[in-house]
Amino acid sequence: MFARITHYKMKPEMLDDAKAKVAELESKIMGMPGIVQFINAVDDDTGAGYVVSISESRALAEANAETAKAIWGMFADHLVEMPTPEGFEVAANWTA
Repeated sequence: MFARITHYKMKPEMLDDAKAKVAELESKIMGMPGIVQFINAVDDDTGAGYVVSISESRALAEANAETAKAIWGMFADHLVEMPTPEGFEVAANWTA
């Protein structure tokens, strides 16, 4: 498995709108080939957050890169700056 981790900073006044927009995009995000899990964690006070997407493989994550970039582009007005994702092999992925 492969994790794409993206730190972002939303404009605090745009946070509620951004949360609604990401909810609307669930099927598009989860519909990307190989996506296993998607987590969006954000600090409501500052607008800082992380997106963690888990893919079946690095190859599938890389194949989805342009789609993911386009989705981030839909948030351009909400973001302080466009984020840069980082990719990592998953060493452990545990759930209760």
